[in-house]
Amino acid sequence: MQTAYRKTKLIFTVGPATMDEATLERLIETGVDICRINMAHADHAWTREIIQRVRKVCDRVGRHIAIMMDVKGPEIRTGDVPETFELEVGETFDFTHGEGIGGIGEDGIRRVDVNYPDFANDMEVGNTVLVDSGLIRLKVLEIEDQRVRCEVIIPGPLGNRRHINLPGVRVNLPALTKKDQADVNVGIEENIEFFALSFVREPADLEIFHAYLAERNSEAKIIAKIEDQQAITNLEGIIKASDGLMVARGDLGIECPFEDLPIIQTRAVNACIQNTKPVIVATHMLESMIDSPLPTRAEVTDISNAIREQADCVMLSGETTVGKYPVECVETINRIAYRTEREDKEVLRKDIELTLPRSKMLRSAAHLASEMDAAIVVFTRRGLFAQKLSSLRPQLPIYAFTDNPVLFKQLLIMRGIEPFYMEFNHDHETTIQNAFNRLKEYKWCETGDPLVVITKMYAGEKLIDSTQIRELE
Repeated sequence: MQTAYRKTKLIFTVGPATMDEATLERLIETGVDICRINMAHADHAWTREIIQRVRKVCDRVGRHIAIMMDVKGPEIRTGDVPETFELEVGETFDFTHGEGIGGIGEDGIRRVDVNYPDFANDMEVGNTVLVDSGLIRLKVLEIEDQRVRCEVIIPGPLGNRRHINLPGVRVNLPALTKKDQADVNVGIEENIEFFALSFVREPADLEIFHAYLAERNSEAKIIAKIEDQQAITNLEGIIKASDGLMVARGDLGIECPFEDLPIIQTRAVNACIQNTKPVIVATHMLESMIDSPLPTRAEVTDISNAIREQADCVMLSGETTVGKYPVECVETINRIAYRTEREDKEVLRKDIELTLPRSKMLRSAAHLASEMDAAIVVFTRRGLFAQKLSSLRPQLPIYAFTDNPVLFKQLLIMRGIEPFYMEFNHDHETTIQNAFNRLKEYKWCETGDPLVVITKMYAGEKLIDSTQIRELE
């Protein structure tokens, strides 16, 4: 069945370049699936306004997308300085805590505060300190009380509140800061579908977040952002404890050797597919298109590789927050995805281990649909069948119908799944026919098309899983 649709899902980050209704409408019509709100740059009033605006535009357009709040998570930043410091190679420089605005110490050595009280306790002589996305590199020379004295290895300008990375250093920051909790509360009140937690280091971080959401009756899913070496060490556990993974290549490429980044990405994508969890590849997908209407050839190849690895989603950040060509970026990814996905000839993933009988039934149904050149129609209330089918990565459409409005939008993160929200009838055949009518109404299928239907049906008084061969009438 040659239905032209993009199996790889697309997340865009909303910002000044895309926050107006006209641009949001164009993005939604062009095919974005999830709107990301980065809480590192958003206040609560603006966040509420954007969530309501996105939903208003969705109602007008008639196509609904999900909303993901990217929670800042634990991070270390420098404090303020009286004016930008121009650090020089070989200069001795101090990081302090609790001494106020940066400046020159009594011994004539320049210093800046950090916002983390245990900074000196976590550091060791010889550790590396990276500032401002790794543009500045320092080496720890000595530690005394709250002062960490360093030598500048790679110089650069140091302004206010610059982000600090500490490769290989285990820091004792909380998984959810007070700011995070306040931000998350806004997302819960607005009933958003996803939270992305930054700097996840171990499964316990996610357990804390899950408990926080459960206590507040939130149905939102948690996406774990892996951004440092500790997360890579705990990758399998993090995947199992999360509802999905984001390969956040920005900080990850600073914390880890950059030559390891492609290997980490491939490993993370495959591990997520094996564990039936969605995976997002993020950062610098179309960085040049912040200012240029066309991508570089390297960016085209990078996006194609992520799609070829069968990631569930690719994500745009600066390209759609401050870029000049946000809609063109979405159109670019559409073109790359359509072309790359056509080249995938593998019927199903052969490396997915299935143990439960119903999982094997789903694989059999997907094989059957492939041999018939049919689409799959699946009915789901919890999303388990849809997620398993997505992880098998079949080369055919999967139409997932649900009567759960929250799950409907959460299905948008899964590769190859086209979700539909529809009330279910107590009579299973009526529900199936209503789904068929919806497919014809929206021109996803035509009369005479073969379909493989996965649903529950009654065998006497017992409800069983079933696979049915149907033809659209």
